[in-house]
Amino acid sequence: MVIGSGFGGYFAARRLRRQGLDVTVLSATDGMVYAPLLPDVAVGAVDPRSAVVPLTGTLGRARIVRGRADGVDLDARQVHYTGADGSTADLPYDRLLLAPGSVTRLLDIPGLADHAIGLKTVTEALYLRDHVLGRIEAASAMDDPDRRRAALTFVVVGAGYAGTELVAQMARMTGQLLPLHPRIRPGELRWFLVDVAPAVMPELGSRLGEDALQLLRRRGVDVRLKTSVQRVTADRVTLTDGTELDCTTVVWCAGVTGNPLVSSLGLPTSKGRLVVGADLTVPGHPELFAIGDAAAVPDLTKDPDRDGHRPLCPPTAQHAMRQATAAARNIAASLGRGRARPYHHHDLGLVVDLGGPDAAATPLGLHLAGRTAKVVTRGYHLYALPTVRRRARVAADWALAGPLPDDVSFGAVDRDEALITTAEADRP
Repeated sequence: MVIGSGFGGYFAARRLRRQGLDVTVLSATDGMVYAPLLPDVAVGAVDPRSAVVPLTGTLGRARIVRGRADGVDLDARQVHYTGADGSTADLPYDRLLLAPGSVTRLLDIPGLADHAIGLKTVTEALYLRDHVLGRIEAASAMDDPDRRRAALTFVVVGAGYAGTELVAQMARMTGQLLPLHPRIRPGELRWFLVDVAPAVMPELGSRLGEDALQLLRRRGVDVRLKTSVQRVTADRVTLTDGTELDCTTVVWCAGVTGNPLVSSLGLPTSKGRLVVGADLTVPGHPELFAIGDAAAVPDLTKDPDRDGHRPLCPPTAQHAMRQATAAARNIAASLGRGRARPYHHHDLGLVVDLGGPDAAATPLGLHLAGRTAKVVTRGYHLYALPTVRRRARVAADWALAGPLPDDVSFGAVDRDEALITTAEADRP
C-alpha cells in the first residue's frame, strides 16, 4: 500500500505495478501535481490540466482510494482514513510505503492563515492568476489612491525556488499587461519579495543567486532580504523592518513542513521527517518504508560527520522520484523478488525558470544562466513528466503561449478555497 500521490508515491506505485505487485494508493487527490510547473500555470503559460497526471489510467491496475490518512495502526497493519465523502474506514496492508509529502509551513504571524495564498496546488495557482488580473482591472477603475495602491501591491514571502520563480514570472507578466491598462502608470504596480535569508536562492550558489536578484530588480521587484512579515490584514502588510504596505495580496512560499501523519506515528523523526535507514525502511519495522518529504534519508554520497552521522538527502522532487524507484525495488525484495539495495544518488543539479528567456540551472555542477539554462530547464521538465501525453501537452502549451500573456480570467476558484488552510487537502 502507498500513502500519497506526489512525486514519491506516484512513481513508486507505478514501479510496483510494473513488477506485478498488487498496489493500493491512498491519495487525497485524483492526480499527481507536477509542482515545478505551478508558476507557469499561475501566469497562464501552461494549462492547469497539463500539470496534473491522473492516477486512474496511468498506474495500471492499481487500486485508487480517495481519502486522507488519519493514522496508522502499526501492530494491526491498518491505515485509518477519511474518505472524500467524509466517511471513515480502515485499509489493511502487508507492506506500507509512506509518501504523504509535506504541507506549507505556516508561522504564527497574526492574520497570515486568514489572508495568505500558497502555491502547492493547482487551485492556488489558478486563483492567484485570476486574483492578480482582477486586482489590476479593478485598480484601473479606482480613483481612491489608497485602495488603488493596495490593489496594485503584491507581496511574495520566500526567496527560495518557488517564491523566486513565481515573482519573476508574475512581475514579467503584469508588466507586459500594463499597456492594456493605460490608466495605470508603471510605477504604481509593485511586487515585493521578502525573505529572512541573506540571499536569493542560496542553494544555487552566490553567482547565480546574485544574477537572479539583479534580474528581479530589473523587472521592478523590490527584494527585501533579512526581512519577514510581522502582521497581515485584509488590506495591509507590516514587515519586520518597520515597512507598512497597503496590500491585498500575500503569497506565502516560505517553506514546507512534515505532513501531520508523520508526527502521529510516534516514531523517531529528524527535522520533522521520519528516520529511515539507507534501504528506506523504518528501524524496527521492516514492513514500513518512507520516502520523499516524509523521510530523513541518509545521503550516502556525502561523508559522515565526526559523530558518524551522514547529511540527509534534500527533500526535492529529484530525490523523491529516485527514492521511489529504490523503495519499489526493496519492497519487492522484501517479498522475495530480487535483492534490496541502499539508496544512493548523486544530485544532478537544480533548474529554475525565471520567465521569458531567463532561467538558472546547475546541471552536473555547471552554472548556467539565460537561454542556455532555459533549454536545460525545459528539457528537464519534459524528461521528468511521467507520461508522453503530458509531455506533449506541456510542450504545446509553451509553444502556443507566445511572447505576450493572455489576460483572460475566469473567476473559477473562490478565495476561501485558495487559502492555504483549505487548498491543501492533506492539512489536518
